[in-house]
Amino acid sequence: MFLISPAFAETAATAAQQPSAIPQLFLMGGMLLIFYFILWRPQAKQRKSHKELMTNLSKGDEVLLSGGMLGRVIKVDDDYAVLEIAKDVNIKIQKNAVISSLPKGTLKAID
Repeated sequence: MFLISPAFAETAATAAQQPSAIPQLFLMGGMLLIFYFILWRPQAKQRKSHKELMTNLSKGDEVLLSGGMLGRVIKVDDDYAVLEIAKDVNIKIQKNAVISSLPKGTLKAID
């Protein structure tokens, strides 16, 4: 009795009463699944559709830029495109600035 301290004997008794870590692991796994379906997956889909939009950009497409400007694609390079925003007014933009493709005939004022 004198050789074993009371603190050591007490910790051994309480160690057996601690709850299992499995519910905590399930909670953490559930949080990761929620995080995946709410944030990562929609962001990946949006990134994929924007990449498709940039690769399928072609001459004659009518587009909306991130700054709110509308224009018709005149020329497409690897990273850049030339837009006609008004009659005889052309600008060179990065393809990343294109956020949306518009239906044909939207920009009748340029003609």
